[in-house]
Amino acid sequence: MSDGGTSLQGVTRRFGDLVALEDLSFTARAGEVVAVVGASGCGKSTLLELICGLQRPDAGSVRSAPAVLMPQRDLLLPWMSALDNAALALRIGGRRPAAAREAARPLFERLGLGGFERARPAELSGGMRQRVAFARTLLSGKPVLCLDEPFGALDALTRADLQTWLAQALAAEPRTVVLVTHDVEEAAVLADRILVLTPRPGRVVADLPVPAARPRAATDDAVVALRRRALEALR
Repeated sequence: MSDGGTSLQGVTRRFGDLVALEDLSFTARAGEVVAVVGASGCGKSTLLELICGLQRPDAGSVRSAPAVLMPQRDLLLPWMSALDNAALALRIGGRRPAAAREAARPLFERLGLGGFERARPAELSGGMRQRVAFARTLLSGKPVLCLDEPFGALDALTRADLQTWLAQALAAEPRTVVLVTHDVEEAAVLADRILVLTPRPGRVVADLPVPAARPRAATDDAVVALRRRALEALR
């Protein structure tokens, strides 16, 4: 989509006899954060790869502005500094290493990574590694971000801190976001809408708008009520 959003219409994706997604349709408007929740194996990661052009549907259509995938694992290169890892997207785009570092440095600092430029991934906490991975994702310049359980491997306190941080980062660097998560509360805190998928094959069983503006807290009445509705839809 030329407007910076993404749209799937009647999408089905099969792997042999296994149907991962069936007749799935939704649109994420430019600048909207859409969370996708559902049982394991319902095709959530497949959905993100379809948006990013890493897979093709067997039926239906996918129309999206250029999209980049941030997987659950940070995939940082252990021999590179944190700043060089973040700047990798720019180097792939043709920038020389020194120019890529200088271009990445302002965003690196805005995302709370100042002072860690020379640190290797092994020297960083899990939360800091995810910040570096997110900086690399943003520096790709793509208008659509597909985030696949970005905080799934973190402890509860770090995860809560990074949810707040991500909300602030997206306010400062608005993008269209499709966020896959198993955490309904995380979806309600971060997203403008929540899509609930059925067990495999994945179909949209509920499309729930979040009635409160971002940023919002997990204890907000609207978040608590929406979490209850999403859990009911999952059942």
